[in-house]
Amino acid sequence: MSYFFSSESVSEGHPDKVADQISDSILDNILAQDANAKVACETLVTTGQVIIAGEIKTSALINEQDIAREVIKKIGYTKSDYKFDSESCGILNALHGQSPDINRGVEREDPYNQGAGDQGMMFGYACNETESLMPISLDMSHVLLIELAAIRKEGKEMTYLRPDSKSQVTIEYGDDNQPKRVDTIVISTQHDEFIVNPANQLKADEEMVDQIREDVKNILLPRVLAKHPQYKSLFKGDYKLLVNPTGKFVIGGPCGDTGLTGRKIIVDTYGGKGAHGGGAFSGKDPSKVDRSAAYAARHLAKNIVAAGLADEVLVQVAYAIGVAEPMNLFINTYGTSKLKISDGEMAKKISESKIFDMRPKAIEDRLKLRNPIYAETAAYGHMGRKPKVVTKTFFDRYGKSFSREVELFTWEKTDCVDALKKLFNA
Repeated sequence: MSYFFSSESVSEGHPDKVADQISDSILDNILAQDANAKVACETLVTTGQVIIAGEIKTSALINEQDIAREVIKKIGYTKSDYKFDSESCGILNALHGQSPDINRGVEREDPYNQGAGDQGMMFGYACNETESLMPISLDMSHVLLIELAAIRKEGKEMTYLRPDSKSQVTIEYGDDNQPKRVDTIVISTQHDEFIVNPANQLKADEEMVDQIREDVKNILLPRVLAKHPQYKSLFKGDYKLLVNPTGKFVIGGPCGDTGLTGRKIIVDTYGGKGAHGGGAFSGKDPSKVDRSAAYAARHLAKNIVAAGLADEVLVQVAYAIGVAEPMNLFINTYGTSKLKISDGEMAKKISESKIFDMRPKAIEDRLKLRNPIYAETAAYGHMGRKPKVVTKTFFDRYGKSFSREVELFTWEKTDCVDALKKLFNA
C-alpha cells in the first residue's frame, strides 16, 4: 500500500535562520583570523533587537555588530516597515570566554588525541531518491524557497515578497518505497500589504491571497521545474497547492516570531528521514562534534550509497566529552544492502579500515573544517549541497579586509567511493 511522507524548509529570512546566519558569520570571521579558535555563538532576534551570546577562546579581533548588520542586510531586512532592519536594529553583544573546564577536556598535546567537545550521538543519512542522495521531499522544499528568494531579490516579478517564508512538500511513495508523485505543496510567504480598505478589508485580503497563489502556480513552480527537470515526472496534475493557508502574512520575520540559533535542526539535516541526535550546528566550531561528526556521518552515508553498497543508509556515531575515539559506529541499510554481510559487519569493517577516521581532529583535517566555511550552511540545509571552491572576504575589528579561498561542503564529496568498493570487493 502507498504511503505519504512530508518535509519542510524555511527561508533565509525566517527568524530562526536569521539567527543561524549571524552565528555562523561570526564563527567564520573568527576562524578566518584564528583557525584554532573555540566558538559557541548563540543569537536571538526579535522586534528591532539582536542579542549575541556564547563562549569563545580566540586571538581574533572582530566587530560583531558590523557582521550582524551585514548579514541582516544581505537577507533583505532593509526597510523600517519590517520592524527589523539592518540599519536601526539594536545589537547586544554578550560573548564571553570559554570555560577552562571544557577546554582542558578538549585540547591535548597530540592533536589527534583531541577530545570531543561534548557527549552525544550524531547521525548521517543518504538515499538514492535524488542526485544529491537526499530525500526528495526535503530537496524540493529547499529548492522552492531558494527560487522564491531569487525572485524576490531580482525585483521584477512578485515584487510584494518579503524575506520570511516556509515550504512543505508531501510525496506519495509506492509499495517499492520509491517516490510516485507530489501530493501536496505548501508555500507560506511574507508579503507587503496590497490594499488597505477599511470598508471591506476581508475581501481585499482574499483577493491578495488569490493573487499570491496564482503567482506561485504560474511563476514560481514553472521556474523551479525549468531548473530542476528531474522533478517533472512527479507532477501528475492532481497535486494540491496551498499558499498562505491562514490568509494574510504581512507581519513576519523577527517581528512576527522571535528567532533562535539552532531551532531548525530537521530542516538543516534530512527533513525527518533517518534520525537526528538533537544537537544543533550553527555557531559551533568543529571541535563540537554536534557539528563535525554529523558532517562526517553524512560523508560516510553518502559515499556508501554512491558506491552502490546500499540504496539507503543511516549512520550513527557517539562520543563522550573529552574522549577522542567514538563510543560506537552504527550502520542501518534498511534491508537495501547489496553486500552479503550484516550491517553490523559492514560497520565493523569500515571502522577498522580507518577510511573514515571518526576522531574529532581527524574529521577536522579530512573535511577541512578549520576554515571559514559555515555562513553558507546556515540557510537551505547543511546536507545535500554542492561542494565548491570560493573566495570569501572578511574584515577585522578595524575594518581591514582580507580574502581567503575555501572549499565549501566538503562532506558532500563522494571521494571515498573507490576505497569503499575496494574494501568490500564491490
